[in-house]
Amino acid sequence: MLRPGGVGASAQSLSALLKRRAAPPRRATLPTRRAVREIVQVPSPAARLTPVVQNPVSGVPLAQPLPSPILGLITPGSLLANGLRRPIATDDAYAPLGIKLGSFTLLPAFTQSLGYDTNPDQLAGRGARGSVASRSEAELAFRSDWSASELAGELRGSYLEYPQNEAASRPNAVGAVRLRVDVNRDLRLDAEGRFLVDSQRTSSADLQASNATSRPLIASYGASLGATQAFNRLSVSLRGSVDRFTFDDAQLADGTRLVQSDRNQNQYGLRLRAAYELSPTISPFVDLLADTRIYDLVRDTNGLRRDSDGVGIAAGATFALARTVTGEISAGLQHRTYVDPSLRDINAPLLNAALVWSVSPLTSVRLGAVTSVTETTVAGSSGAVTETASLEVQHDLLRNLSITLGGAYLQNTYQGVRINETGFSATARADYRFTRWLTLRGTYIYQQIDSTVPSASFRDHTFLLGLRVNP
Repeated sequence: MLRPGGVGASAQSLSALLKRRAAPPRRATLPTRRAVREIVQVPSPAARLTPVVQNPVSGVPLAQPLPSPILGLITPGSLLANGLRRPIATDDAYAPLGIKLGSFTLLPAFTQSLGYDTNPDQLAGRGARGSVASRSEAELAFRSDWSASELAGELRGSYLEYPQNEAASRPNAVGAVRLRVDVNRDLRLDAEGRFLVDSQRTSSADLQASNATSRPLIASYGASLGATQAFNRLSVSLRGSVDRFTFDDAQLADGTRLVQSDRNQNQYGLRLRAAYELSPTISPFVDLLADTRIYDLVRDTNGLRRDSDGVGIAAGATFALARTVTGEISAGLQHRTYVDPSLRDINAPLLNAALVWSVSPLTSVRLGAVTSVTETTVAGSSGAVTETASLEVQHDLLRNLSITLGGAYLQNTYQGVRINETGFSATARADYRFTRWLTLRGTYIYQQIDSTVPSASFRDHTFLLGLRVNP
């Protein structure tokens, strides 16, 4: 006999059990949200695996010329040895990650190479004496990570050592630190500090000391300060600079010294630029330039007063053509007058160019050109009109294998005397990157100068193989 209500209670409990089994448990979120996220959302890569300095999708950074005063080149011969030029950017997969230090990103690098140099003294004819070569290079680039304004710099140096010819061993260094202050939307302040250390060829027309026991050093250092004010599409900038140049004495084999203190000088320059932005891709401009060069000594060893004043005017444009061609080019005229009436005035072309052409994502071409009036100590000569041009092509065979072919041309025409120099250099380099921080580099450099002064001509072949480390 069934108790009253027994069947109803049993049916209710069975119905509740079936409902619980048929329906899934209640979820806190939509049931498909997690699955959809996993399919359509790609997690961002770890910050440590992303290069701090990103390369553009197409194109490469604009080539920066060596630090130099507004109207001058103090050591044009150094342009033939382009080992210290800033390299074209590498593939992001092998680009250095950098080191974070506060609000700055540091990019250090060190390269050690061994090889052979057929003429480390860069002497003419039978005076050439080959030697094993050891080249040590160090560099440091840094950049601030500020939301506005920027402090950035590049410091590079190398030392070439020749164990079989110690007199030819020499340092080489170049660096610049730049500060940009964004005062407001239309006003920007720019400051720069720079330096350059190089050595003189003992057989050069300005030195003529082939019996020197070492190569005397040249040092230049300077600073500039400027401001740029924008008036809608029109911008006006004013920049002032001061540079100091010093020359070491040459130590001769007989124990005497060839004094070069009469070449030490200061240079003060001023540049006014007006530019108009026709479009985001091109901005033509006009430059007005002026400088004065004042020597430490009133007269040089030949009794000449070499203080001078120079003026120049140039017109050009900056380009950013769909990130295919980027850079700046300008051309004009310059005029220089000298305090000494026996030194003739110099009129010369004024050309500056720094262009990068991204032929394809794998191939880049870099072109540079500079003209200047270079100081000299040759008796009877006011100065040398210097014309230089360089061309460099980089092609990536693989993501971690690139080849670079380059050439440079130099022409020195001494005013007032019959001295002319023509220089040429060619460079071939291959970089194989094992990882982000380790690269195998092979380099070949050919240099030659043909001069109307027979002892100043030379030819040189350099072969180097080394490892580059950039943590």
